[in-house]
Amino acid sequence: MISEIPGDYVWLDLKTGREFVVPIGAVVKLCDSGQIQVLDDEGSEHWISPQNATNIKPMHPTSIHGVEDMIRLGDLNEAGILRNLLIRYREKLIYTYTGSILVAVNPYQLLPIYTADQIRLGESGAGKTESTKLILQFLAAISGQHSWIEQQVLEANPILEAFGNAKTIRNDNSSRFGKYIDIHFNKRGAIEGAKIEQYLLEKSRVCRQAHDERNYHIFYCMLKGMTVDEKKKLGLGKATDYTYLTIVLMFTDTENTEITKLLAAILHMGNLRYEARTYDNLDACEVVRSPHLTTASILLE
Repeated sequence: MISEIPGDYVWLDLKTGREFVVPIGAVVKLCDSGQIQVLDDEGSEHWISPQNATNIKPMHPTSIHGVEDMIRLGDLNEAGILRNLLIRYREKLIYTYTGSILVAVNPYQLLPIYTADQIRLGESGAGKTESTKLILQFLAAISGQHSWIEQQVLEANPILEAFGNAKTIRNDNSSRFGKYIDIHFNKRGAIEGAKIEQYLLEKSRVCRQAHDERNYHIFYCMLKGMTVDEKKKLGLGKATDYTYLTIVLMFTDTENTEITKLLAAILHMGNLRYEARTYDNLDACEVVRSPHLTTASILLE
């Protein structure tokens, strides 16, 4: 039995059977002879007969106008979360919380919610990475119990930056990756470890860089830091006497060698050339015979 009255908000399940379809919000516009007319959140009208009464369910008051923290939603399900984000998006409120988690929706337009100074805080070179390092140092300091583990956490940053930072037109030491670090404390409040949850490297930079930008620091550091004999073993060219890879945090000599072999192989593979071919009426390509291919193959064995 349909008991809703005009003005009530309901969940409308269209039961299309399609994947990823969830109930949509709607408002009752008219009740007539046991049937009701509803207008859904996308502006479409629907007539619901008594036989299809199970297609609609009352909406919790918290879902009608939306909430800033979705933990407060009475309809805490996929439909409730999506509608809450939709309502706030239409009101140009792009930030919504779920407890301590921030959900940000791309507005695809400039919104007057930041000043020019605040916008600059997020630009390349604004100090996000340096702030992270200062926070790590602060956490290590306030623990009051220093250990070799917290020193490893602090010294891990130069290693990550060598492999993940590069020169851009705005910043000579721009982080081209994102990381989420979990810091683990023991019951006494001392740091006893850390875990990097994500490592989103800008892989395309290895193959191509924009004008006046460079590849990742590690390639230049390797070429500057290795001896002539070490580079000869890897089939690389000349370098000056700068040293960088001789001291690598917690890496053994064998691990250092494997890392430099992999980096050398990438550089050799970047010099490969290809020619178009057709095999069995299919477009293909063939690597032009090159000493770089042989060297890369040996290094990757």
